[in-house]
Amino acid sequence: MTMASDALERNIGITFNNNDLLTEALTHRSYLNEYPKWSLPHNERLEYLGDAVLELMVSEELFKKFPSQPEGRLTVLRAALVNYQILAKVAERIGLQEFIMMSRGERKDTGKAREVILANAMEALIGAIYLDQGFAVAKKFIDAYVMVNLDEVLKTKSYKDAKSELQEVIQERLKLTPTYDVVAEEGPAHKRMFTMGVYFGTTLIATGEGTSKQEAEADAAKNALKRYTQSK
Repeated sequence: MTMASDALERNIGITFNNNDLLTEALTHRSYLNEYPKWSLPHNERLEYLGDAVLELMVSEELFKKFPSQPEGRLTVLRAALVNYQILAKVAERIGLQEFIMMSRGERKDTGKAREVILANAMEALIGAIYLDQGFAVAKKFIDAYVMVNLDEVLKTKSYKDAKSELQEVIQERLKLTPTYDVVAEEGPAHKRMFTMGVYFGTTLIATGEGTSKQEAEADAAKNALKRYTQSK
């Protein structure tokens, strides 16, 4: 793993003090199924942390960059910058797919399943950078690889996805922000199917399905938007 991690460190311009953190960030859950004696845990705890670090730092940058924009607009832009498609593209840009340790079966995945694995590994990597290098280095990394996509997001209006559109409509009409929660999960950990519900306050409006929570949320938002706008 040392040579591989050295190559990734060169790609991102960061040298880890604790190489185990980087290795953990690159360890997919499925790898432990094939190598149960692997000495480190899978990357989902770091993914959890990295997701929070990413959202905070992107939120702060958008807050500073757009001082006159309301909360709803900033939330929509943030969602467009941290969604799994963008993170998967960032992962490809730094060659992350070459370093993720996963099962042979997972390595064969393509399309959305592959994008989700890459996006999750990106969040885990951000979590590892934050723990190992601190706030400033993590922020520099996020600015260089995530915030750099802002101009394209604004130009292509890619933030106008179903979740974003639903949020804008509902915040304007009802003065509240739609929330999402898991309704059901099925399948093994590495092949999970999620059913997510979208709520206006405490009222369940619609559900959606997907191979990731993000995908299921987008499907739920699309269903809610269709139902809500057609009823008005």
